[in-house]
Amino acid sequence: MPVDFKDYYAVLGVARDASEADIKKAFRNLARKYHPDIAKDKRTAEEKFKEINEAYEVLGDPAKRKRYDELGARWQEQGAADGGGVPPDWDGRGFSARSADGQGFEFHFDGTGFSDFFEQFFGGGGGRRGAAGFSGMPQGFAFDTDEETGGPAAGRAGYEDRPRRRAGANVEGDLLVSLEEVLNGGTREVGVKFADPATGEARTKSYRVRIPKGVRDGQTIRLAGAGGPGHGGGAAGDLYLHARLARHPDFRVREADLFHDLDLAPWEAVLGTTVTVRTLGSRVSLRIPPGTTNGQTFRVRGHGLPTGPGDERGDFHVVVRIQTPTEVTDAERRLWEELARVSSFHPRQAH
Repeated sequence: MPVDFKDYYAVLGVARDASEADIKKAFRNLARKYHPDIAKDKRTAEEKFKEINEAYEVLGDPAKRKRYDELGARWQEQGAADGGGVPPDWDGRGFSARSADGQGFEFHFDGTGFSDFFEQFFGGGGGRRGAAGFSGMPQGFAFDTDEETGGPAAGRAGYEDRPRRRAGANVEGDLLVSLEEVLNGGTREVGVKFADPATGEARTKSYRVRIPKGVRDGQTIRLAGAGGPGHGGGAAGDLYLHARLARHPDFRVREADLFHDLDLAPWEAVLGTTVTVRTLGSRVSLRIPPGTTNGQTFRVRGHGLPTGPGDERGDFHVVVRIQTPTEVTDAERRLWEELARVSSFHPRQAH
């Protein structure tokens, strides 16, 4: 199962030398268009939204973008001695994990929201190799057992040819979680496809993953026994999925608080107004007082993300961005000129 190169620039529809601002603008426009809450074709939009999120996860991060650009230039040089950004055991196929006896096996994910390409090069599990276990015990720790006593069999006559019991390798991956899933919780069907290291037979196992309400970015969800298969009766490894919050076109996340940029016309900021603002899962009416300044923030309590599995939520912060028109009609220009003539406001005069 080959891993295809992902052209993230093409996904966002931007040039390879696009600025950070252009990349952000392209993401926001596409994310709004394909957000499952808005689009009519929910299934198609959901897949497209995940693809857009993955592209922005890489291109919106300067360090990841630099690595991606270097990788793209060396994509055909997978066997380069210095790696060129390619993981040491990259073989052009899938992710590698290690079983207890050092044998590798290939595996792929379905349903996590990220492509195999992203998992291989930019995932949070450090290359997806079953190295040290999470308890501090070396992953795949091997031991012999005595069938009669359950104790070590090493050194006892007649046990030399008995197969050694070995635990399977732990497997790690990323799970793209929407803010709506953080708000309400949810379930996801995740498939793990791998080649059995003992037989070489291709196998697929599906697991229903429960996404807890209030899950945090980077939080790990553990599925016991869903990792690599064991040997000689040894237990299977575990599957660790690291939650990665999907970027939202309208909200930024800071712990349990959400931040939203609200565009205002100059006269709305000067005279004051009342606006309806969409929060996560609802709408609120917000009064903008006269004389509001650019960058001023208004807090709406209890409309952020859940702080845990209960009903308590963080806050929703509205950040004002005053927008000035770039084009005006002749009539509008005359009004602006009249305002400039009669106004007593002098922005460069000391207060």
